[in-house]
Amino acid sequence: MTKTETHEDLNAVIRQHSEWMAGQLHSQRESLFPPDATKSMRKFTSGEAAALLGVNDSYLRKLHLDGKGPSPELTPGNRRLYSSQDIQDLRVLLEKTARKPGDYIPGRRDGDHLQIIGVMNFKGGSGKTTTSAHLAQRLALRGYRVLAIDLDPQASLTALHGVQPEFDLEDGGTLYDAIRFDDPAPITSVIRPTYIPNLDLIPGNLELMEFEHDTPRALSNGHAGLFFFRVREALSQVDDDYDVVVIDCPPQLGFLTMSALSAATGVLVTIHPEMLDVMSMSQFLRMTADLMDVIAESGADMSHDWMRYVLTRYEPADAPQNRIVAFLRHMYGDSVLNAPMLKSTAISDAGLTKQTLYEVERSAFTRSTYDRAIESLNAVNDEIAALIQQTWGRDT
Repeated sequence: MTKTETHEDLNAVIRQHSEWMAGQLHSQRESLFPPDATKSMRKFTSGEAAALLGVNDSYLRKLHLDGKGPSPELTPGNRRLYSSQDIQDLRVLLEKTARKPGDYIPGRRDGDHLQIIGVMNFKGGSGKTTTSAHLAQRLALRGYRVLAIDLDPQASLTALHGVQPEFDLEDGGTLYDAIRFDDPAPITSVIRPTYIPNLDLIPGNLELMEFEHDTPRALSNGHAGLFFFRVREALSQVDDDYDVVVIDCPPQLGFLTMSALSAATGVLVTIHPEMLDVMSMSQFLRMTADLMDVIAESGADMSHDWMRYVLTRYEPADAPQNRIVAFLRHMYGDSVLNAPMLKSTAISDAGLTKQTLYEVERSAFTRSTYDRAIESLNAVNDEIAALIQQTWGRDT
């Protein structure tokens, strides 16, 4: 800033740049997803569909030939392509003739409690949103009823699912509406379906920061009550509608994160295995433990079904990373997921078009690059799914 630039001048420049960027992003979305700027899920090959359903491709072909279930799209080369809705319809059909309940629809049964997974880290760039988005989508494609909540004011999870906060949420529509202290709305009013069956979304935007500002005022006026229960109380309104809730938490230990921690039944901490990131995580864990003690002293039950660390952006050929991974596994043992999320150009390139790897066509990448990345993601997410099943008392 030069000496002649004023505070107001800088504000004007920042606002102008913000408007330029928002306009460009909106134009990009309209060009990527014409004509109405909405997203849709790609079609799945018969092999992919069979793997998601847990059956053989030959059995899937037999169902098609017998006229059972939805008819897949046939390509000129006679390849079968299934939509995500086709896969869900087949799942329902197969469950009706399953040998035991849950063979094809793996969600909650009587007595199972809602799984609420808080994905968090104090440091940005740890892969938190990437982890949240792929976990929510994979669970939905596997047959779980999933609610994804973007609690991060930066709203990257929201953008990945085709919602642009600057244009689509001008009149609210985030979780803030349901947890605000004055006249909260029903949580159902901010839940929107996505283009993936079984997956709903509560989007986020900068309005979420209002909760960070409102809570101190409410506490000073004695009106906040047990503020950290507000997310839990809001979710109780839709407890029967979902099997799993995935919350992408903000990269800070504020009131939003504390409320998410109080609601969570499982905690997933993302770790990029670099020394500076591990040092930051150490501070994050210390501060989290101190805050949880304070919340517990106020009467909250801060016990969780599980807590796990997931290694993100991991490069197996990186010797320093391997030493850090070995150190973390030695320190935390089974609390570190066996499967790491590998660093991949496929994941980052998919993000350039606001897509997850589950949404892009395999043909967009070299086969080895795509397969390596998707196998890594599936291994991480299926390990978390196994944790969910174990929490419900089921063998996997």
